[in-house]
Amino acid sequence: MKTAIVHDWLVTYGGAEHVLEQILALFPEADLFALCDFLPAGQRHFLGSRKVTTSFIQKLPIARTKYRSYLPLMPLAVEQFDLSGYDLVISSSHAVAKGVITGPDQIHISYFNGIMTYAWNMYHQYLNKTGLRSGLKGYLARLFLHYIRNWDVASAHRVDYFIANSGYMARQIRKLYGRTARIIHPPVNLEQARFSEIKEDYYITVARMVPIKRIDLIVSAFSRMPDKKLIVIGDGPELSRIKKLAADNIKFLGYQTPPVVMHYLSRARAFVFASVEPFGIATVEAQACGTPVIAYGRGGSLETVIENKTGVFFDAQEIGDLIEAVNRFEGMKDSLDPAEIRQAAFRFSTERFHKEFRDHVYECIRAHARSESEYTEAAAAGRESMKVGNYAE
Repeated sequence: MKTAIVHDWLVTYGGAEHVLEQILALFPEADLFALCDFLPAGQRHFLGSRKVTTSFIQKLPIARTKYRSYLPLMPLAVEQFDLSGYDLVISSSHAVAKGVITGPDQIHISYFNGIMTYAWNMYHQYLNKTGLRSGLKGYLARLFLHYIRNWDVASAHRVDYFIANSGYMARQIRKLYGRTARIIHPPVNLEQARFSEIKEDYYITVARMVPIKRIDLIVSAFSRMPDKKLIVIGDGPELSRIKKLAADNIKFLGYQTPPVVMHYLSRARAFVFASVEPFGIATVEAQACGTPVIAYGRGGSLETVIENKTGVFFDAQEIGDLIEAVNRFEGMKDSLDPAEIRQAAFRFSTERFHKEFRDHVYECIRAHARSESEYTEAAAAGRESMKVGNYAE
C-alpha cells in the first residue's frame, strides 16, 4: 500500500521523534510530511536521505525560532497536504497531525503522543501562567483556544483508528473524542542506554525547557537543598528564566547528544521528573540505565515507574512535596537494585513496539477491507430492492 506518514513538526529529536523513527523503520518506503522541518544537522540521523514535505509555515517569517506562534494557522496548514494518492495514512500526532484530510477509501491510523494540553486539561493553568486571564490579549487567546478545541474534536472524526501511547492517553481520547484507542507503549532504545551500578553524588533531569515540563519546580526545590547536586540537561525558551531560580548546587549543560545524556543518566543517583505526560519516555530511559526515578505521580509515570522498586512518587507539583520525596528516596535508595530497575525497562523495547504496531496496522487494514465489503454488499442489496419489480402489487 502506498503510505504517507504525517508528523506535527520536526524541530528537535525528542520522544515523539523517536516514535516517528521507529514508524519510519516499519514503513521505509513511506513519504513523510510535517508542518515544518528545522531539525539541526546533528539530529537528522533517523531521516537518512528521506525528503520531508512541509507546509507553508516552513517559509513564514521567524518560523525557525517561533514556529509555535503560528499555531492559529496550523489547522489550515495541515489540511493543505494532498494525500489523495495514498492508500494508508499514519499520523504521529500531539497537536494537529491527525487533522489531515483523507477520503473514504483511505485508511487513517493516528498514533497519539499527546494532546494540546494548553487547550484542554491545562487550559486554566496556561492562562494563569502566561498572564492571559484578562485584557484584550487574554480575550483573543481564550477565543482562539475555544476555536482550536472545536477544530480538535471535529478533526478527530477524520481518524479511522486511534493508537494511544498509554492508558492515560487512551482515557483522554475517550473523554475528548468519544473514541476507543488501542494502547501501544512507545519504544525505548534499550541498546543505547548505558547501564551502571555505580552511582555518583548528583541528581539529574533531562527535558526541553518549556512550561509543561516543570523544570522550574525541580530547580526551585533543589535550590532549597544545597547539599544535593542537580544536573539539568536540555534547551528551550524557558531556559533563561529557569537559570535565574538556580542556586550554586545546580549545573546547566544545555542540549546534549544522546550518548552524553546516557552517560550522565547512568551515573546519576536518581532521575527527577515533574511533569504530567501521557507516557514520559525519559523515565524509561533512566531505568534502562539502572537509575531510579523520582516522579510526579500522575499521567504515564504511573505506567512506567514501579513505586518502591524502580522509584518513588510525589503527590503534588509543589516544592515541599518534591523535597519530601527526595528525602524519602534518600532513606531507601540502598534497597533499590540497578539491575532490577533496568530489567523493568525491557517492557518497553523497540522489538515489542515493532511487533505490536505492525500487527495492529494489519488488523486495521483487514477491518477496513471487511467494512468496505459489507458496505458494497449492502449497497448492492439496496439497489436490488429498489427495482420497480420489487414494488409491484
